Amino acid sequence: MNGVAAPRRTAETLTVAEVGEHPRAVSVVMVIYFPGEPMKRSLACVLADPAVSELVVVDNGSSAEEAAHLRALAVTDHRVVVVSGQGNVGFARASNLGARKAGGERLVFLNPDAFLQPGCIAELVQAIENRPVPSLVGARVLNADGTEQRGGRRGEITPLSAMLSLSTLAARIPALSRFEVHWESDTSPDHMIEVPTISGACFCMRREDFEAVGGFDEGYFLHVEDVDLCWRVRGQGGVVLFHPGAEVIHLGGTSQTSPMKVEFHKGVGLARFFRRRADGVGQHLTAWLLWPVIVGAALLRPLIWQLRRG
Repeated sequence: MNGVAAPRRTAETLTVAEVGEHPRAVSVVMVIYFPGEPMKRSLACVLADPAVSELVVVDNGSSAEEAAHLRALAVTDHRVVVVSGQGNVGFARASNLGARKAGGERLVFLNPDAFLQPGCIAELVQAIENRPVPSLVGARVLNADGTEQRGGRRGEITPLSAMLSLSTLAARIPALSRFEVHWESDTSPDHMIEVPTISGACFCMRREDFEAVGGFDEGYFLHVEDVDLCWRVRGQGGVVLFHPGAEVIHLGGTSQTSPMKVEFHKGVGLARFFRRRADGVGQHLTAWLLWPVIVGAALLRPLIWQLRRG
């Protein structure tokens, strides 16, 4: 192939057709949008993992250099599948597209600025075997300095808990501590536990489970789709698990998308989530009334960050 020698075939370097025939093949699905330099390291970590049968990269947008790097990988490694040409269709829709293109019966969704640590995928895949259907297991997400990242394990996200957490009242007033959404400050468990919500930066599902809940809700463009997926998994009698032994380092904020646009989508997504989970006229009315408050608060965050830096 253009003078480039193909890699030596092993049990892990399956062709795309063979992945579909292997009952426990693992497909990693990665959505990119101008991901920057960390993508190369993330891809290298995935392809170095012996548990990976296939890597599907959905290109929502990339530089000429990034696109060329992906094409070169697809030529030299049979496991790499690049999906492009659809434009920026949003994270949820692109993830569903990647899942449909993937041949594995075990799906791992991974951000392009997340670096798998040794054994992470094997731990995630093992964790979902023989679990109630549907099941979802998230990795322990770490910052670059090794501390646990915000959002990797979270409580029940409701309008009340979100507002009390966002305002830091839940963290500062002991009587309100049960409403704290983020649990990264709590002692990390030494075994896998059930939690309401995990991070979409790195998690695993069986294909049958992912399809049973309808995949990601494509009404979310960017952010909160992972929260919604966890909620629907639990709503169908399944479990959401946090695995402290499966680790991934996540840089976060490496995409070239502006912080204001990212926060806007977070706010819109959160408002949509509250409308979707509202039960009864009162909750629906509250969700609609909170819409401008949630979006406005989200848009204020990057402005506050900028002022503090200045």
